[in-house]
Amino acid sequence: MTDSEATSVETLQGLYELIAARKLNAPAGSYTASLFAKGEDEIVKKVGEEAVEVVVASKGQGPERLVSEAADLIYHLLVLLVEKDVPWPDVVAELERRRK
Repeated sequence: MTDSEATSVETLQGLYELIAARKLNAPAGSYTASLFAKGEDEIVKKVGEEAVEVVVASKGQGPERLVSEAADLIYHLLVLLVEKDVPWPDVVAELERRRK
């Protein structure tokens, strides 16, 4: 793994941990905590919406828009993983397994 790849994995792990902390502590005014309060159906809905927005952005809205929508999708996917108690390292391990 290159230094850049390691940094990317650490960034996503850090975001996953922050999201998990928001689920446990639910600070007032936190968008993440509000998603958990609304429940799994709302989280799944947001993942679907963001996936569609990624597809739309890829069709001529430019790279900046695609990057923004991809970040939204990844964030909401991490929220879903936390909601379902799926550890981030499990996802990384599966990606590594597929890479071989």
